[in-house]
Amino acid sequence: MIEPTLSRFTSSDGISLAYRVDDFTDPWRDQGIPVLMLHAAMGRYRRWYAWTPIIARQHATISMELRGHGSSEIPGPDTPFSLERLVQDARELLDLLAVPRVHVVGLSAGGYVGQRLAMESPERVATLSLFASTPGLKGTQAATWPERIGKVGIEAFVRATASDRFGPDADPALVDWFCRQVGANDPAWIGRFVTHMSSRDWTDDLPRIGCPTLIVAPGHEPIGENNTYEVMAKAIPNAELVEYDGMPHNIGDAAPERCAREVLRFLAAQG
Repeated sequence: MIEPTLSRFTSSDGISLAYRVDDFTDPWRDQGIPVLMLHAAMGRYRRWYAWTPIIARQHATISMELRGHGSSEIPGPDTPFSLERLVQDARELLDLLAVPRVHVVGLSAGGYVGQRLAMESPERVATLSLFASTPGLKGTQAATWPERIGKVGIEAFVRATASDRFGPDADPALVDWFCRQVGANDPAWIGRFVTHMSSRDWTDDLPRIGCPTLIVAPGHEPIGENNTYEVMAKAIPNAELVEYDGMPHNIGDAAPERCAREVLRFLAAQG
């Protein structure tokens, strides 16, 4: 398989981060506000394979591989890690590209970065689209993942828990590809990543998100609590909640075209 070509930049703390810009918009029209796409934990740019052609036809897309993921550098064990550092990485990429404002699309943990960016730098976020993305992982089964991964490895872990992520009708070839892709991640880094996210809960901060926000919830959420999405919709001042009935956590992988078109519908509704 030919891998996509990615660009690189160095973060302010010295980590090499990979990103890609895709723009299939009509070049003679107003380019409008770009879309910043933030993948889930254990993800990478390639997981946007079905989203990008749809969204990038209407809006330029900026996709960053989070530190420790994909082609981005894995920080050493002595490098401090926090969600705030991931938010800073996103800001630095926007500064590098001279992009003052974006529509943010976040999958799961990528949405954590998007939520915090919208709170801490509201002038940078025009809208926020969250897919299976709660205000942190505190109190969920994710806290058990690092120990389980340590015993069997990432790929075996995600294969054993595939039913938490995909419904019974999912293409087995998709599930196999997903497990192989996820299995390529560094177990130690993913352990640090998940452990940190499992310690965080910013539900009380949600009213600070002032931009129009789309919340797309899996109707059968085994990783967290389904009512969390309803709590989010009530707490965020300008939020729209959409539920995908019967679908487990990985809606962005199981129904990528539907998700991408949901984003375009939401953005069009903002005028």
